Amino acid sequence: MRDSFNKMIGRTRYVVFRLFLHLGGGEVAPILGVLNSAGRDAIDSEGDLDVLGEALVEICQTLLQYDEYWLSAANEGDVFWDEGEAGDYVNELFTDSAQRYLSEPDYSPDSALNEPLSIPVTRNVVVMITVAYEGEVPELETDFSSVQALKEGLKALINLHYKHKLKAIQVHFSPAQLGDELTSDHLLQHYPELIPL
Repeated sequence: MRDSFNKMIGRTRYVVFRLFLHLGGGEVAPILGVLNSAGRDAIDSEGDLDVLGEALVEICQTLLQYDEYWLSAANEGDVFWDEGEAGDYVNELFTDSAQRYLSEPDYSPDSALNEPLSIPVTRNVVVMITVAYEGEVPELETDFSSVQALKEGLKALINLHYKHKLKAIQVHFSPAQLGDELTSDHLLQHYPELIPL
């Protein structure tokens, strides 16, 4: 009812959406390279939305290529008619994602100097994507408990970039760097919302 009224008076509809995707198996570690590269590009661009959007497209395409390793997922979000309130919720989700286990990468120049010569390869990766966008996207505003819904959602995120509808983009992932390990216990403790696919 409120949605219809706000549309009728021409107010802009903002949606804040967060996706959790857990990938597992011996072949998932290369995803960390794509995620870290996108993170460095985002920092270098000082948050330029076009650069962030291109990185988001690359991440979504990579996740789609790795669909056989998807183990569990979850999504959440809310609709706002006030840009400030939407922004506050984006910040809230950012803080929550950043506080999850091992989700803050170290991009300092010295971080590579302390790497051991042999490092354990993680068998679990969790990617957290948070976006804010204008309008309605049914593929994102649905339950992501099936592989097909998740595929449609990732494609919808790509389309939002090309339609210039994205207002904010954040990507967190765990483990945030090579050598860190995300165990099954960590998954249960830090990502309780994940639902098996």
